[in-house]
Amino acid sequence: MSELSSNVDKFRLLGGWVEQPDDLQPELEDDIDADVIIVGAGFAGLSTALELTALGASVVVLEQAFAGFGASGRNAGYLAGSMGVEFELFHKRLGADQASKVVSFYDEGVAYVERRLGELAIDCDYLPSGVIRAVIHPSQEKRLRHSMALGQQLGSVTRFVDRDEMRARGIPPAFLFGCIQHGGTLDPGKYVMGLRRAALRAGVRLFEQTKLLSYSDGPTVTCRTRKGSASAPVMVLATNAYTPQLGLLRDKVTPLRVSAIETQPLSAAQLQSLGWQGREGIVTPHWTMESHRLTARNTLLITTKQLGYAYGSQTPNEPDRTAYAALRQALDDRFPSLRDVAIDKCWSGYISLAYDALPVVGETGPHSNIYYTAGCSGHGVGTQSLIGFLLAERIGGIEQPLLTALRHKTPSTLPEPLQWCAVKAALAGVNLLDNALNRRARAS
Repeated sequence: MSELSSNVDKFRLLGGWVEQPDDLQPELEDDIDADVIIVGAGFAGLSTALELTALGASVVVLEQAFAGFGASGRNAGYLAGSMGVEFELFHKRLGADQASKVVSFYDEGVAYVERRLGELAIDCDYLPSGVIRAVIHPSQEKRLRHSMALGQQLGSVTRFVDRDEMRARGIPPAFLFGCIQHGGTLDPGKYVMGLRRAALRAGVRLFEQTKLLSYSDGPTVTCRTRKGSASAPVMVLATNAYTPQLGLLRDKVTPLRVSAIETQPLSAAQLQSLGWQGREGIVTPHWTMESHRLTARNTLLITTKQLGYAYGSQTPNEPDRTAYAALRQALDDRFPSLRDVAIDKCWSGYISLAYDALPVVGETGPHSNIYYTAGCSGHGVGTQSLIGFLLAERIGGIEQPLLTALRHKTPSTLPEPLQWCAVKAALAGVNLLDNALNRRARAS
C-alpha cells in the first residue's frame, strides 16, 4: 500500500484507457447552426449523435476536452445488464410493472451495444463471457439469492452458479459462488473512440476542447463557448456527473468519485496461477461493490470499493489515495498469489447517482426542447449507449416504450451543506459494513 502513496506517477489524469486522439478536432470558433446540439462526447452523446444523423439530422457535438475524456473513458468496461440493479429499491419505488420494464431497459442495453459493435465495425476487445456477481463470504448468500429471485420475477435472466461450477470455470477461490448473466467485458476506451470515428465518418460536426459556458432557453437554444456559438431547435445534455455544474440536475443527481487500479501485465506463470480461463467479469454484492477483471492486455483491473463526494457536486480530477489503498487491499485479499505484483496505474472519475438509483432522463426548458440524461449509477456502457437511440427517436417524434418506462419523479437531493453531510455519512456507514465483512472473509 505504501507503493501507491509514494509513487505519484501512477495516477493518470486521463484514466487508464484513452489518450488524446491524434486527430483532435478543432475548437469551435464561429457562430454555427444545426438541427441538434449535443453537449458531451461520451457513450450517450456520441450514440445520440450517430442515431440522429442516421435520421437525417444535422448534429453538432461540443466536448470540453476530447471524446471519452470523462466517465466513458474511465470505467471498468463491463457490458452488464440488470444483474447489478437494485431490484428491491426499484420494485418499491415503481411497482412491479414499471420495474420490470426498467429491467428490460438494462438488459436491452447489452443487446444494443453488441449489435452496434458489429454495425459500426468497432473492435474493442469485447469478450462475451458473462458477468458473475460473486460472494466472498457465506453471509452474503441470503441477500444474493433474494435479489436474484426478485430480479427473475421482474424478468432479469440470471442463474445461480454454485461452488463446483465456480471452480470448474477456474474462478479464483476467493469468490465462493454467485449468479451469472449475459454480457461481458470490453475496452471502454476503444469503444468510445470507435463511436467517435463512426460519428466523424457519418458527418457529425465534433468540436473538442470546446467548453460550454452558457446556453439560452427558447424556441432556438444557443450554446455559447469561448470563441463561438452554436444554435439549434434542440439541445441534448449528455454530461452525466458534470451536468450540475451547468446549472441543471443539481436537485436530481449526485456526482460520486469512483477509482481504479491496474496491475502491470501479468506473466504467463501468474495467469496460470489464477486459472480463470473464461475471464468472466466479477462484481461483488458488497454495499459498495468491488469489480475484478482481466483485460486483453493481461492486466488485472480492480475498481470501485470506495466512493467519494466533493462539496457542491464538484468533480475535481485528482487522485484518491485512500481509495487506491483500499483497492490494493482488495487485490491482496482476493488474489493472494499476486501480492507481489506491481500497480502500473491508478485513476479516478465520476458517475452520477440519483437517490433512488434510477436513470434520470427527460426534457426541460419552456419549450421542452432541452433533453438530458444522467444517473448512470455505474452502468453506463450499456444504458447510456441505448439512451442515445431512445433520445434520437424521441427527438424524431417517436417515444419508445423503454423511454416511457424510465420516466418517473426523481427524489430531490439536499442543499449544501446537508448534501455533503448526508452523503459522507452514508459512505462512511457502508464502508464500515463492508470492512466488517472483509475482516470476516479474511478470518474464514
